[in-house]
Amino acid sequence: RSGLPMLRPKEEKIQPIQLPLALPAITCVKMVRRRIVEILSPFIVLLLSVGPANAEYRRFDGPINAASNYVHYSEGYVVTPGYVDISNLLFKTAEDSARRLDEYDDVGSGSTFVDIVLFREPPECANTRLGCDWTDLGVGANDGVGNLRWCCADDAPALGLCAGGPKQEGRLIVDPSQFSGQHRFLGVPPSGEWQRSIRDGMMSLDDEQGTGKYVLVIANCNDVAGRNLTVTGEYVLKSDHGYLPGNLFREMYFFSALVVIYVILLAWYGLKMSLHRDDIITIQKWVVTTIGIGLLEVFFKAGDLWVWNTDGERFWFSLYTGVVAGVFKRAISRCLVLMICLGWGVTCDQLENFRSVVFLGIAYAGISAARDVMTVFAITENEILTHNEENEILDVVTILTFATSCIDVSFYIWIFCALSSTMQYLEGMNQTMKLKRFLRLRMILLLSVLFAIVWTVFGLVDSTNDQRMINEESDGWVLTAIWEVNFIFLLVGLSCLWAPSHGAKNYAFVMELTDLGDDGELEFDTTIDSPDSYDDDDTEDNIDNGGGKSAYKDDGRIT
Repeated sequence: RSGLPMLRPKEEKIQPIQLPLALPAITCVKMVRRRIVEILSPFIVLLLSVGPANAEYRRFDGPINAASNYVHYSEGYVVTPGYVDISNLLFKTAEDSARRLDEYDDVGSGSTFVDIVLFREPPECANTRLGCDWTDLGVGANDGVGNLRWCCADDAPALGLCAGGPKQEGRLIVDPSQFSGQHRFLGVPPSGEWQRSIRDGMMSLDDEQGTGKYVLVIANCNDVAGRNLTVTGEYVLKSDHGYLPGNLFREMYFFSALVVIYVILLAWYGLKMSLHRDDIITIQKWVVTTIGIGLLEVFFKAGDLWVWNTDGERFWFSLYTGVVAGVFKRAISRCLVLMICLGWGVTCDQLENFRSVVFLGIAYAGISAARDVMTVFAITENEILTHNEENEILDVVTILTFATSCIDVSFYIWIFCALSSTMQYLEGMNQTMKLKRFLRLRMILLLSVLFAIVWTVFGLVDSTNDQRMINEESDGWVLTAIWEVNFIFLLVGLSCLWAPSHGAKNYAFVMELTDLGDDGELEFDTTIDSPDSYDDDDTEDNIDNGGGKSAYKDDGRIT
């Protein structure tokens, strides 16, 4: 999913499968996500991928050169009833001329055409790994043996791919028997300065056409007599609920629900800290900090989507604040779990390797922040980046993702080693109550890791299937929601185990006495007889008051 994507060229292929050489931003991000899933270790539980989405106000500033071997296209998810409006796109000749023809209306002899089509990809093929074959939808044509053509030009007529006859020469191939979308075109004069917007650029989408992924294609096919053009302006994709992309609408409600959950958790934990303010320990301050930063993250993410849906444009402050807050949340939560497993606040009141834990957290935060910010920049600002620059940034993002995964693996190896060592110590010291707390912690961590492994395997299997089990176009928000659910589960578990309570400050200094009796009470075994059998006179005479010591007789009495 992408931010404000430019239209990208789609070139002809030897095979009829529609896989563009110059991928749009939406496809680039899918590739990055797939590569991220392949790289990520299954032990990464708290990883949150940031996925900016398509802005419904999209800007296009770029050339539309006369060429028959590729077309320009853009994709977007629209919930019907809605519309796609391209009325504000201004087409203009690229070369200078002394004559200006702003009111040129004659599209007769010598004129060439710019074709614009909008169509919906059926979900049965849009949700596959290879995507839809546009020729089956009436755009372009192939002869069944590997020759694919978008335009009726060059050898396309000889191959029998131009069903429209001579009138279709130099135009985009559109088969009316298969095409069910909407078609617009502009006539371009053979000479003179020219600029024009599409008068009937509002393309309404009703419920009959259906909700789904729509593709906008622009083709300047006549590379013999055609003229190079430039396009500037905005085009709009609007769904029934607003300007937010249709595939992100439920994600907005999901983050809104998370805001409520975080508020309840923070209020409960804050109340407990207020009631036991004299017994607060440092680890509990880390817990409440993690909850607060998590609330900050989901609040700004929900606010970003809400503003986007209302105004049609993203508020950069909310966007980047949510990204940075998410980075700090993940870094602090990793440090928090590690310090708990090292026994801080339970077996010790200070950590010897505290600096090492903080250093690892800072390294994670720095690399993760660079990865997330570069990803957002490459996607939301791609109208100012060339395709090669965008790919270079995404390659760096992949490297940073691998580095982040290595730090994650280090965190989790250290966490489980520290947890095992702490539990062995508590078991050896017969600290039953403290050991029960860490047994519960281990169960929570193992459930979280198991969940992460299952979801990672599911993602790998789903990415290799021809038919996806999760439709990324309509349900892609679930990919983010699953990791958030896993994180909130872990955070709630930690909050309950390390909730503020009376005596928590002295908890690390208190040693549990060993239970040696069958009846659950502590017993002392001595050889002292009953006080009635004592010989008071002998006792008074034989007690050595000066030395403070006693000696035993053969009968076991103290003398």
